[in-house]
Amino acid sequence: MLYINGTIVTMNENREIIKDGAILVQGNRIKGVGKAATLLEAFPEEPTYDLKNKVVIPGLIDTHVHLAQALLRGSGDDCELIQWLCQTVWVLQGQMTAEEAYGSARLCIAEMLKSGTTCFLEAMCADRYGFDGVAKAVEESGIRGCLGKIVMDVGKYASQDAWSMHPGLVETREQSLLGVLKMHDKWHGKADDRIHVWFGARTPPGISVDLLKEMTQISRERGIRITMHCAEVEADKVHYRNNHNMTACEFCQDVGLLGDQTVLVHMVWLDDPDFKLLAETGTHVSHNPSSNSKLASGVAPIPRLLEAGVNVGLGCDGGPSNNNYDLIMEMKLAALIHKAVSCDPVTMPAETVLEMATINGAKAVGLEHEIGSLEIGKKADFVVLDFESKLHTTPSPNPISTLVYCATGGEVETVVVDGHMVVEKGKLLTMDEEEIKREARRHADNLYNRAGFRGQPKWPIV
Repeated sequence: MLYINGTIVTMNENREIIKDGAILVQGNRIKGVGKAATLLEAFPEEPTYDLKNKVVIPGLIDTHVHLAQALLRGSGDDCELIQWLCQTVWVLQGQMTAEEAYGSARLCIAEMLKSGTTCFLEAMCADRYGFDGVAKAVEESGIRGCLGKIVMDVGKYASQDAWSMHPGLVETREQSLLGVLKMHDKWHGKADDRIHVWFGARTPPGISVDLLKEMTQISRERGIRITMHCAEVEADKVHYRNNHNMTACEFCQDVGLLGDQTVLVHMVWLDDPDFKLLAETGTHVSHNPSSNSKLASGVAPIPRLLEAGVNVGLGCDGGPSNNNYDLIMEMKLAALIHKAVSCDPVTMPAETVLEMATINGAKAVGLEHEIGSLEIGKKADFVVLDFESKLHTTPSPNPISTLVYCATGGEVETVVVDGHMVVEKGKLLTMDEEEIKREARRHADNLYNRAGFRGQPKWPIV
């Protein structure tokens, strides 16, 4: 298929934007990128798909997602993190069934696809969620998923001894670590290599030092990548200092976590030595500004990390902490919040934020040679945006500015993943959206009732 007449934001090495451009897709690969007139002349027999007045970008890559939390959207609002986890989110997740987790995964994936995310990194798939069902949801939908399965052996959080994890979420080494290895053997590379299986380590001390070291050793031996929440709240920093006499990244280095196989998430409460350690080891960072803002965790020092040479991707996090999975909306906050806290309007320009959501994200998940930019030989993952028909994106002299500062996922018209069209003219092609919403409401009602949760407004309902 030859996609023609669009404005192509390539994200290639020179960051070229091709006006009146075209993309040739054969199989699951990009076989040509350039001027529409040139490619039409070179491939006169190729069927065409007209993208006139549309903008085309690489598929967005969300480097931090909780699939099971889509069903928890709107629960635990206006709470600090540890109370949010222990009194609401873990209570609900600790009673979630595999059927409900499958429904939540489908809801989350549908939202991501319709808003332009073509690849995501799931942070912590608990054993009770049923990994097979989650992987099945990825396979059926056509999205590209890196699925982190939980590794843990301690049911507590950070320095807060008073707060413990819901017993329904506590796992042993055998369930978690060995469960990852089992699922890696079963699912890694499946669905035409759209499914990758990762280690999803709990935040220390939810995982012991011994288990962390065992996990990182296996990671190096077998090439299994790792993601972990780190330095999200001040309590994390206190834990590393009081219990290990180290900074967050010194601790991570000590247990073997640092390296280009690892994505550390949040990274708000860092110390001076941490920036150099991250850069020198090639460790990746996932920035989640909406979640960090909503939970008042703080503002991650992203401009300083980028200046140090750290690769930073972008993440939406979860339904109760964001409360959506729209990475286009996340880009705007990522651009604005650092300007506000630094009083510097030049920091974090739109172009940098789009890099975080595309090519930087691809590097973070180890797929920069396959996705993240629109170049010959890469896999055909791209998003078509309609700016012309909307008031809030008109006029649009600079498509990068419009995308980051004006657009939402609602401007996504068409999505292609692995060469297959999965969204066309705003309609999901691989999933039944109405069924997904209907089942999500049913599952949420059942879960909330079972957990005794009443997520009603604070104001009186009359």
